[in-house]
Amino acid sequence: MALRIRPVWSPLTIFLMVLGFIVFWPLGLAMLGYILWGDRIGKLADDTRAQYRGAGVQGVIKHSTGNTTFDRYRQEELARLEAERARLEEEAKAFEAYMRELRRAKDQEEFERFRATRSHQG
Repeated sequence: MALRIRPVWSPLTIFLMVLGFIVFWPLGLAMLGYILWGDRIGKLADDTRAQYRGAGVQGVIKHSTGNTTFDRYRQEELARLEAERARLEEEAKAFEAYMRELRRAKDQEEFERFRATRSHQG
């Protein structure tokens, strides 16, 4: 089990903050910032990620160049890139599912081998 320091006022975080100020004041200040706003950091990262995924490649360029032919070409290429990104994302999900199944099968095999070993001993 890994020790996780949560952004709350606890004896551990207060100790780390004071120690940070003693050792090098920016460390103490960073710890104070983490205690006060640390719970928002993860949410900010999730919001940013969701906003980027929601916008996709289409949301990257919105202004017009004044040349309708080029603008149409750009939109078609961005749509093609968005479709490719979505395909790659689906492929990554399928690969992750495949790897989970391989790990599950390996775990099952190792467990059966363990059970067979135990039944021969007892």
